[in-house]
Amino acid sequence: MSLTQEAVTEALKSVIDPNTGKDFVSTRCIRNLAVSGADVRFDVELGYPAKSQHEPVRQMLRAALAGLPGLGRVDIEVSSKVVAHSVQHGVKLLPGVKNIIAVASGKGGVGKSTTAVNLALALAAEGAKVGMLDADIYGPSQPQMLGIGDRRPESLDGKTMEPLEAYGLQAMSIGFLVDIETPMVWRGPMATQALNQMLKETHWQDLDYLVIDMPPGTGDIQLTLSQSVPVTGAVIVTTPQDIALLDARKGLKMFEKVGVPILGVVENMSIHICSKCGHEEHIFGTGGGQKMCDDYKIPFLGALPLDLQIREQADQGAPTVVSDPDGRISAIYKTIARKVAISIAEKAKDMTHKFPNIVIQNT
Repeated sequence: MSLTQEAVTEALKSVIDPNTGKDFVSTRCIRNLAVSGADVRFDVELGYPAKSQHEPVRQMLRAALAGLPGLGRVDIEVSSKVVAHSVQHGVKLLPGVKNIIAVASGKGGVGKSTTAVNLALALAAEGAKVGMLDADIYGPSQPQMLGIGDRRPESLDGKTMEPLEAYGLQAMSIGFLVDIETPMVWRGPMATQALNQMLKETHWQDLDYLVIDMPPGTGDIQLTLSQSVPVTGAVIVTTPQDIALLDARKGLKMFEKVGVPILGVVENMSIHICSKCGHEEHIFGTGGGQKMCDDYKIPFLGALPLDLQIREQADQGAPTVVSDPDGRISAIYKTIARKVAISIAEKAKDMTHKFPNIVIQNT
C-alpha cells in the first residue's frame, strides 16, 4: 500500500519543536514534502539559527514516521533561515543587517558587556552571521573581550570602514579608533555622532544579527539609538539585587516608550557556587529577574552564575562560549541565544522591500 501525503502530514503534526513549543506543520517549517511510493522526502526550515538542533529535530521527525505502514526510505533535510523582522515605525533597516539586538542595562557593573559578547558568539556558534557593535563610547570593552584591541579598521572605498573579525564575529568599537588610554571627554551630541558613524559607516556584510552592547543608563546615546536605529528587540541584563532591578526597570520602560519590543531579561550573577566546598549562595538576592518578568509579562531568558571563569576568560580576550564551548556555562548562553532568536523569528517580518517604489513622471 502506497503512502499518502495526508498520512505523512498527519503523523508530522504530532512532533513538537522543543525550542518553540509548536509543531512543525502549523508553523510551516515543513517544505517540499514529496511522497513517492513508500519513500518520503521533505525539508525543514527553522526560522532561527540552531545548528546544534538539526540532528535531534531530524531524529524526532523520523521517529514520528516510523509507525506508518509500508514506510520506505525517509530523507529529511534540516536548515535554518533568518529573515529581517519589523522594527520601530518609520525607521529604515540598515544595509547588510537583517536584525538588531540591543543588549542593555539600567546601570553599570551587572555584566552586560560580557553577556552581550557571549550572546553574539552563541548565535554565531549556532550558524548565524553575527556582528558586534560596542556602543559604549566612554568605556568600550569589546576590543579587550574579543582580543583584538591592538588592531585598526581599514577602509577599502574611502567611505566606509571594514569591521574587524574575531571568532567569526564582525566587530566595531570606538576602542579600535583611539588609543586605549585616551579618555573620550565628549559631550552627548559628539558621542552620539560618533556612534551613528560607527553604526552606519561600517561595511556590515550580510548579518543575520547585529548585537549592540549598549552603554549603561537611559541617557542621550541610549535615546538616540532606540529612536533612530532599527532595533528588532532588546535584551535587558540585570542582577537579582533590588538596586540593579530598579534601574533595569527604567531601561525596560525606555524601550517600551519608543516602541522597541523587549525580547526578555537575563539575570546575571544569580548564584555563587564556592569553588572549594560547593556551597551555593545567592549573594545579590534571589528571584528578582523572574519577578520583573512576571510584573511586565516578558520572557525570562535565563540565569547565569557569579563565576570566576566567566570574568577571567572575558579579560583574556576569549569569552566563555569560545573558551569552553561544551561547558555548562556555554550551554546556558546558547540556550539564552536560542530563546532570543526564536522570539525574533516569531515577530512580524519586515515587508518594506516588497513595496514598489512609486515614481511620478511627466508624460
